[in-house]
Amino acid sequence: MSMIHSPFIPIDQLTRFESDVSSDEDLMEVIVKYSGDVMAVGAALGAFVEILDPNYAILTITLGNLERLYTYDEIEYVELPKNLTYFLREELNNSCISPVQRPTSFGLTGNGVAIGIIDSGIDYTHADFQNPDGTTRILFLWDQTVDGNPPEGFRNGSEFTKAQIDEALASDSPYEYVPSIDMAGHGTAVAGVAAGNGRSSDAVEKGVAPNASLIIVKLGHTGSNTSFTRTTEIMRAVKYISDKAQQVNMPVVMNISYGTNNGSHDGNSLFESYIDSVSDRWRSCICVASGNEGTAGHHYSNFLLQGAVDTVEFSISDNIPRLYMTIWKDFVDTMTFEIISPSGRSTGEISPLQRVTRFTLDDVLVAVLYGQPTHYNSLQEIYILFRGVSKPISAGLWSLVVRGNDITGGLFDIWLPTLEEVTQYTSFLRPIILNTITIPATANRVISVGGYNSSLNSIADFSGQGTLRNLNFMKPDLVAPAVNILTTRAGGGYDRFTGTSVAAPFVTGSAALMMEWGLIQGNDPLLYGQRIKAFLWKGAERPPLLTFRNPVWGYGALNLCDTMDLLVDYNQTGGAFS
Repeated sequence: MSMIHSPFIPIDQLTRFESDVSSDEDLMEVIVKYSGDVMAVGAALGAFVEILDPNYAILTITLGNLERLYTYDEIEYVELPKNLTYFLREELNNSCISPVQRPTSFGLTGNGVAIGIIDSGIDYTHADFQNPDGTTRILFLWDQTVDGNPPEGFRNGSEFTKAQIDEALASDSPYEYVPSIDMAGHGTAVAGVAAGNGRSSDAVEKGVAPNASLIIVKLGHTGSNTSFTRTTEIMRAVKYISDKAQQVNMPVVMNISYGTNNGSHDGNSLFESYIDSVSDRWRSCICVASGNEGTAGHHYSNFLLQGAVDTVEFSISDNIPRLYMTIWKDFVDTMTFEIISPSGRSTGEISPLQRVTRFTLDDVLVAVLYGQPTHYNSLQEIYILFRGVSKPISAGLWSLVVRGNDITGGLFDIWLPTLEEVTQYTSFLRPIILNTITIPATANRVISVGGYNSSLNSIADFSGQGTLRNLNFMKPDLVAPAVNILTTRAGGGYDRFTGTSVAAPFVTGSAALMMEWGLIQGNDPLLYGQRIKAFLWKGAERPPLLTFRNPVWGYGALNLCDTMDLLVDYNQTGGAFS
């Protein structure tokens, strides 16, 4: 939910509505877009300022001082962080990567390129992430959950260098030296697809860019090892990796296999716009998984006519303590909402003139916030929070009644939390599978990666799908293998994983190979950013009988052979393709 300037909603109401902060002295994080001296603003308010770039920063501030933040001319916009979670659910040949790796062809391995993995960490003791002499391929590792030695300019976590990791690997007890552990195994799996070198496999199960260097960020906050992270933590990670790549003078490809449904899904949040801005910095490229929401039943959409009523039914499963529902519509349309619990109790019609309204139904606190348009987004958000009071939310069939009081367009979209947050048993009874790509894969300038079954050459039904409503903003960009992928396992060895989490690093590794050919070998000095995306689009394999670009396949399936052949043709002919 985007934060609204103080003339619209009291800040303390909004933050307490969104978070568990209860005291004016409690600390909270906010994302700000600023101009001028934001450090001076932070000093005046006793806030810790982490500058991301000349326009974006993260402030850790007391709730009591948050209202004052809006009085400074330097502060253009403020946004609360959202929670995100990761997606986990013979592919090198199917994506035509193996031929590009062969010495008799291009012989590309990612040498000289950095791959940044923003995830749950990495098993740095796994042989796939070590050189032949046993030293690490990891240049930097920032564990945001381990307190002690944060990188310069940041507030939390501990940074470990290649030298420190090498010292740990040479010892009998490495975790005493570098106490960073991938508890979930998700980041290790993602890193293996993008850059595993197969050293621990007799069959040499290597990844896409086996000689690339690695920059790793384990997401989270001190003392946390959950699967959830916040947008602020990903923003810090993106800045950190970009800065470190510049420090070592290496082009970099970043991989993000996390996402959320909490937002408008149109690329207009500060979170998404910051990631877009980093995509234009340095010699970089950012690849993001499209999420596993295709068949989760967490999206609903409809056109409401003047005077019409739509009853949107949704089920909530057992043992859900807290749940959000985010509704987005045109501000010009006036709609009212009513919530009915499984027992039949109702909130009554909720007026849009009441900014924040609270009810208790069946021992569940229901809080409703009507937002307003901002200079970043002309849409209106209605954010509904369900929270169990003395026990989890009442399981069963709930209803949201939507009434069209004054309708010009009538379109509205609703999202529930992701599959990883609430499972498939919390869902709409009449879901819409389009517009199910998670944020930040909705950012304009990233490469958004969906998933397909490369053995069957069919789309993976769980893969997040885009929308046909805005032909200038159609996602995903392309798809990659996402079913039964063999990759590195935390603790050693290999295992199989399914989900768009492991589709994205196929494209991440492919972008690293393209950068090696273009930037390191000097064949194309501009081969990064949107140029990589354009050639991946053009070289993608498009199944017959489909219209492209489309919201399921994007421009088609990853085909690195055709992409590289096009690059060679382009650089030899100056753009005159045969």
